[in-house]
This record gives sequence, C-alpha cells and structure tokens, in this order.
Amino acid sequence: MVCPVCLGLPGSLPVLNGKAVEYAVMAALAFNCKVSKRMFFFRKNYYYPDLPKNFQITQYDKAGGVPLAVDGYLNIEDQRRRKKVRISRLHLEEDPGRLVHLGPIDQSPYTLVDYNRSGITLLETVTEPDMNSSREARIFLQKLRSVLEHLGILDGSLEGAMRCDANISLAGGTRVEVKNISSFKEVERALNFEIVRQKGLLERGAAVKRETRHWDETRRITVSLRTKEEEQDYRYFPEPDLAPVELRKKHLDEIGARMPELPEDRMKRFVTTYGLPKYDAEVLVSSKALADFFEECVKLHHKPKEISNWMMSDLQRYLYENNLELKESKITPDKLVDMIRLIEQGTISGKIAKTILPRIILTGRDPQQIVEEERAVRITNRELLSKVVEKVFAENSKAVEDAVKDEKAVHFLIGQLMKATSGKADPALANSIVRERLSLFRKSRRA
Repeated sequence: MVCPVCLGLPGSLPVLNGKAVEYAVMAALAFNCKVSKRMFFFRKNYYYPDLPKNFQITQYDKAGGVPLAVDGYLNIEDQRRRKKVRISRLHLEEDPGRLVHLGPIDQSPYTLVDYNRSGITLLETVTEPDMNSSREARIFLQKLRSVLEHLGILDGSLEGAMRCDANISLAGGTRVEVKNISSFKEVERALNFEIVRQKGLLERGAAVKRETRHWDETRRITVSLRTKEEEQDYRYFPEPDLAPVELRKKHLDEIGARMPELPEDRMKRFVTTYGLPKYDAEVLVSSKALADFFEECVKLHHKPKEISNWMMSDLQRYLYENNLELKESKITPDKLVDMIRLIEQGTISGKIAKTILPRIILTGRDPQQIVEEERAVRITNRELLSKVVEKVFAENSKAVEDAVKDEKAVHFLIGQLMKATSGKADPALANSIVRERLSLFRKSRRA
C-alpha cells in the first residue's frame, strides 16, 4: 500500500518520525558516537525509478550539513585479535523503493518497482576503511546487527531490514561499491569475488573503474550498474520542508538511561554468571535470538556448558547449512533441554542425539516421542552387544590382530561395533565388552 508521500506526489510534505530519531540516538550511543545537538536535512538529487520525486531526503556532512552522530566505533574480534572499527557517521534518510528484476539484473527484460517501503526512515552507518578482509567485514556486520537487536530497534528477520553497501579497493586500484547485499554470507562472497576480479585487472595492467556494481547471488558474480557519481553530481542543498532538529541534553540523558544491556556487557555476564569460556559467550551474543534462547534453556536446566556446546556446534551448523534463522526453526528451549536430559539419563547416546536434533529443528516434535517411534534408545543389553562384538571380530580378523599388538587399534573395533548398531550401543559398555573380548583373545593365544 502506497501513499502520496511515498510516491512524492505534488503537494505532499515530509514529516520527521520522532520515534525513528529516538532509535537512531540509541544506536549512536551504543556505537560510542558523538550525538549532534542540532542537525539538518538535505536533498540529494538524482533520477532513478525507485525515487519518483527525483530526490532523496538525507543528511550531509559537508557544506554546513550536520548528520545525527559522528566519530564512533565498534570493537570486533577475529581469531582472538581485537580490532576497533571506526564509524565515521550515522545519518537518517528516507528509504527509496525496491527494484525487482526477472532473473539476473543485466538480463531482465523489464524492471518492476515496489514503492511500499519508500519514505520509511533508514539509518545509514558509514565506517572508515578499517577492515582488511571480507571476514572482518562479516564479523563487523554481525556485531552491528547484534547491537541493534539488543537495543530492540531492528528485526533482522524482515526482508530488507538490513542491507549493506560494501566499498572495496586494492592497492594500486580505486574504490568500487557493491550495492544492497542482503546477508552476511553474501557480503563475504561478494567481497571475495571483487578481490579476485580487481587483482586480475591490476595484474594485467588494466585500470579498475570507480563504479557501482550489483552482486548476483545466483551466479555469484558482480555486475556493473553505473559509473560512480561524484558528490557534486547529487547537487545537495538544504531540505526546505524539514526544519532543523535540536536534541536537548535532557532528552539525550533520558534515552541513555533507558539503554538495555548490550552484547559486550552480556558477554561478560555469561562468562561470570554461567562460567562459559569467553569464546562461547561471544558466539552466543552474536545474535540476540541465540543469546535469549540460551538463557531460556539455562532457566530450565542449569547446565550452561552442555547447552552451549549443543547450540554452538550441531544446532548452529544445521541452521547455517540450511540457510535458516533460529526464529524460523521449530526448536524451542524446552525441546533442546529435553534432548540433553535424555542423554544424561542414558536413554540415548550423543550420537543418537545428533541424528534426532535435525528432526526437532524442522518439526518441533518432542525428543522422547521421536526416540520411541524410531526405536533409537541406547542399547545397554550386554548379551546382545556381546553377540555383535563376536560378529565384528569375525569380520575384522586383521584389525583384531592389530589391536592385540597395538592398544590404539582397539578404537577401530569399537567404531565398527557402533556402526553395526547404528550408534545405539552404549559407548562405555561397548568399550568394555570389546576390551574384555580382546583380553580373552590374548589369553587364548598364549595358551
């Protein structure tokens, strides 16, 4: 649904959203920025189908323009190395429409324009060139999203709620912008492609054009959109329909007093309160949904490290490999805790748990029900396991001979037993029976 303001119809006038300003100030404080006491809006003029009125209301940091906030930073960590990424400015602007193409952008026979989000307040965060790899860019964006989610001002699961324009340049080249990348994974892929593309041009002695490019997620290549405009091309001038905004100290103090716990403070609390390693805590708070899920689990079952291990390994890996957000899955804290309890009670093994976890994630079914229906209960019957061991020894005589000579070789036989029982054999009992059978074999050899 669109309105006269979205479409920029003659006579329609813009109005600044007060709640958007408050949210933006919260972000500025969280990003350690200096908040401007007085700010202005400008018109950025350019013709494009997603801007029917041919200009965008934004903020400018030159020619007397003052953005919402400047000179901030966020700390990131990569492989135990801490790094400060400087934030040049935060500014408010209106979101344009969304262009929709049929297939690849450079092959689409036509373009559709969706004006539904046109005119919505957008908070743009501009960093200094402090990141030196695509991985660092991804880690920074994850930290940025986590902060915004903890502030309660971003729903990252909504399409287009967070988008990235990535600028990249190699030594000897010039800056290239890749527009509107939609996910952390795609940002990393797009930057890696650009590194290879630009390096290839420079090695051949060709020039790298200063341009704006589009990331094609399907073909995993960047496509040239247009040569990069210079600032003078936009003909910035003050927005006459929006008055300057004054942010009083009292108001800023009130917003600061309402700030919730941020990821870095939450990470420290996870370490001190739950005894988690720092690395575990950092991974968990990288997403508010993940951190909230963890704390709900701990309320139900106070085994923080066990819960963290399952969340950081099998749960996260499955979600990542299947391109799922935690909110999109069917698993709940009580279901994960129920599964962990089944392991602790000896009903199932860790290996069996790994096989039923994907079903819990996809269906939200009760772990006990899955175990009963699939007869996935751990085998603890000594007589039954002894028969399987006899079969394993008969089929792997060479491995038995190796195990007699070398203690380490016994692990192969235990592995074969677990394979023969589809991972259902009780690990401790399996280990015991195999070693007992080997001991008898040694004695018979001596006799």
